Amino acid sequence: MRQIHTIFWFLLILFSGCIHKDVTVYVDPNIGGVATLLTTKNPTVHRPHSMVRVFPVTKPGLNDRFLSDKIYGFALNMPAYRMGHVTEIMPTAGKLNISRNENAALYDHDQEEVHPYYHKVWLEDSKIEADWTTTERAVIYRFNYKGKDSGNILFRSEGKASFKVIGNNSVQGWEEFQHTKQYFYAELNHPFQKSGSFESGKIGDQTEVTGNSVGVYLEYKPLDQPLEVRVGISLIGIDQAAANLHKETLGKKFESIMGESHQVWAKELGKIQVEGGTDRQKRIFYTSLYRCNERMVNISEDGRYFSGYDGKVHEDGGHPFFVDDWLWDTYRALHPLMSILNPDQQADMVESYVRMYEQSGWMPGFPQFYGDFPAMVGFHSAALVWDSYQKGIRNFDVAKAYEGLRKNATLATMLPWRNGPMCSLDSFYLKNGWYPALPEDSAETVSLVDGFEKRQAVSLTLEHSYDDWCLAQLANALGKTDDYNYFLNRSKNYRNVFNPANGFMAPKMANGQWIEPFDPQLSGGVGSRSFYTENNAWTWNFSVTQDIPDLIGLLGGKVAFVNRLDALFNEPTRISKWQFMGKFPDSTGLNGMFVAGNEPSLYIPYLYNYAGQPWKTQRRIREIMDMWFDDRPIGIPGDEDGGGLCSWYVFSAMGFFPVTPGSGIYAIGSPFFNSITIQLPNGKTFQVLAESCSKKFKYIKSAKLNGRVLDTPFITHQNIMEGGRLHLVMSDKPNKEWGVK
Repeated sequence: MRQIHTIFWFLLILFSGCIHKDVTVYVDPNIGGVATLLTTKNPTVHRPHSMVRVFPVTKPGLNDRFLSDKIYGFALNMPAYRMGHVTEIMPTAGKLNISRNENAALYDHDQEEVHPYYHKVWLEDSKIEADWTTTERAVIYRFNYKGKDSGNILFRSEGKASFKVIGNNSVQGWEEFQHTKQYFYAELNHPFQKSGSFESGKIGDQTEVTGNSVGVYLEYKPLDQPLEVRVGISLIGIDQAAANLHKETLGKKFESIMGESHQVWAKELGKIQVEGGTDRQKRIFYTSLYRCNERMVNISEDGRYFSGYDGKVHEDGGHPFFVDDWLWDTYRALHPLMSILNPDQQADMVESYVRMYEQSGWMPGFPQFYGDFPAMVGFHSAALVWDSYQKGIRNFDVAKAYEGLRKNATLATMLPWRNGPMCSLDSFYLKNGWYPALPEDSAETVSLVDGFEKRQAVSLTLEHSYDDWCLAQLANALGKTDDYNYFLNRSKNYRNVFNPANGFMAPKMANGQWIEPFDPQLSGGVGSRSFYTENNAWTWNFSVTQDIPDLIGLLGGKVAFVNRLDALFNEPTRISKWQFMGKFPDSTGLNGMFVAGNEPSLYIPYLYNYAGQPWKTQRRIREIMDMWFDDRPIGIPGDEDGGGLCSWYVFSAMGFFPVTPGSGIYAIGSPFFNSITIQLPNGKTFQVLAESCSKKFKYIKSAKLNGRVLDTPFITHQNIMEGGRLHLVMSDKPNKEWGVK
């Protein structure tokens, strides 16, 4: 029997390393189309990190977009993640009608086909079949009118835009977006018989129009062949949009372009091959991996790019320019995942941040193509740069990056949802080592503070302590000893907001007194924003990932620390749950006071590893993943934030997670699959084998790394990138002796 068992595992190892399945079959872009509470996902068709991302436009303002039963149009692009779309196209049948509401068509998800590379719907009211696919900088829509006598194509905008009909088969134009323009050039495969424009609800014969909420129409008779509308997108100009379209689609059939996109996705998603587990788990896993490739976005066009950071067009020097990132959400897991799968691309992303600094004077935090979007808290570009650098990703201007990071850390405001020079509160922080809080009901004294986001004083202190640790490590690597000592000292500022009287990271006033009364669950207003970021003190109490041993000491040692973790997962809301969620709308996926749907919580289940009880990490991870992630439209527990939650799922399903980006260390959890094989860019593979893995067999009985006994619940980035095998033997009972050293 033992011999048969050994042969089975040998064959599993052999075949899982050799067979590469087309895993795109497991991707369902409609997962996340219904929100747990806040924002949903669009089923975007695009190529990995591509400039064009498109989707059907459903009920305006409807958060649960999957539940909308009508399509109002088709986007020409989503230029910035979750910030709407720019310009849309809509096919209609019969007599020309420009009313957006009257032209909206019913559609049925049961008649829908959707993939990362292709989407098809049936418009019931107009009886038109619509499908589409994309390249990096172009979208090809195909409308089958099923032999109708007449039909129309509408191009329209909501914001300020310009449209011009060219000849009898082309349309060009632009639409403004955040004080910049996105240009397009469209070609149709059949000539139209008539064209015109519309503005303010009035139809005219003019073939050129500029203004707000304007558009053009094209009329066709008859329509016995599918009508293709091929659209090139550019941030540089209309001529470049046309060049992008022709370069990427000229001479290629729709099916050929779709097939290319399919292969691109099959290759990208196939970099991780899993065996075992359930089809449900595979659908969640590969859909999550697809979401991880939605951004950052490469906006280089023929070696040039438009930068919203100085309003100019630049040569990219052979290194693509990437935008569209929300570092508060993505530094924790998305960028570390890309550092494993695409390190060269990661270098270009970091270099893009450096260019943004050179062009604008500040290191951005939420960089869009139009400039930095001042959101959330922290200078997590320090984490991005240092984590990449210490992993050997150094093909970027490190000296210039350090210059920008240091400028932000010493001269920029730390206030939430603000950027620019320091204010008096920042000066106080640099002098005293904590961000001063105001009592919850006090009138704000500093005009720069956002009226809704407040000061978030404790979170600011915690987040910037971590960022300063990252900057200190980079300074040390670059031989800047004085800076290293300075920023390392600042990285300990979290100690200044720890209140030993109640055992929480708590708000402290400028006079050094703790704010009282203080309720760690409910104080701080909506989202606890007076003191914390979106979540309460229970979550933020563990936000010291740069020095976990010291955090354990502050909380009373390993036993007390584990008790605090256990309490987090079991603490009930002290007001009715509906009232609690009304006050903390970002605290979705609530498990006690643990928040599965928001990024600041995601490393917390792995902290048991650091306190000598890794079996509890294994249990918690399985509970969270199985409970809060699903393969249905409501399958994401919170705002996905362009890879924030999905990258956590990908890591956790593989069995490890980067608790502290910048450390090069991954904490081991409990993988969902019997075999996970990562194809590394150096041609090697790293494999996680979880022997006997199942729903019940979730605990690690023993482990070996490359044939040697592993008795610690950690592996390193170097272990992964050198290739090899992590072999876990799973059990249905926790082994309380494994991984405790």
